[in-house]
Amino acid sequence: MEAFEREDGLWDIEACLTDEKPRDVKLAAGVRPQGLPIHELWLRITIDRTFTIVDAEAASEWAPYAGLCAASNPAYRALIGLNLVQNFRRESSRLLAGTTGCTHITELCAVLPTAAIQAFAGEVWNTEKGGAPGKSAENSASNNAADKAAEIDKPPFQLGRCNALRFDGEAVRQYYPRWFGHAPRGAADRIVDQDNSKKAGSEAEPAQRN
Repeated sequence: MEAFEREDGLWDIEACLTDEKPRDVKLAAGVRPQGLPIHELWLRITIDRTFTIVDAEAASEWAPYAGLCAASNPAYRALIGLNLVQNFRRESSRLLAGTTGCTHITELCAVLPTAAIQAFAGEVWNTEKGGAPGKSAENSASNNAADKAAEIDKPPFQLGRCNALRFDGEAVRQYYPRWFGHAPRGAADRIVDQDNSKKAGSEAEPAQRN
């Protein structure tokens, strides 16, 4: 996996899978000599700073069935428009399932969000402040002060997602003391907030009309 920042502000993420055998291998299409890959498969995407994919391509440099494996490469254009931090693994699996694509290249999709987040950490988004990658309050397109305040009140994206960074763990106590002991809000809390927001909006409408 490699990530590259471009001069135009976009980022390229490349994932490669390669394998070879320490001996000659008899394949259905013929013998693959020792030292030559059985597979060398590439998935390259271009993303903007909100993690949205703006370009995608797949390449099969080496494959067991020569040009036949490469026939599915154009299918990976379907990734364009998806967002790496918004249900990406589910949506990419749905779009490229079964015989639509190459099993191995589709598996590479799963590591793209991790690669992008690690590339952006400390470069595009602040890992110490609250909010999610691509949606920090400082870079938000929204002019709504309440929205920005709510975003700042969220813990940094990486907290609560692994054992080391659990909210009651030593790493959070030492390095993110503001969030030590934080109880993540559940789905039920969010539903209540949405209901309250809708009620508040409906109550305000008559006054706005007068």
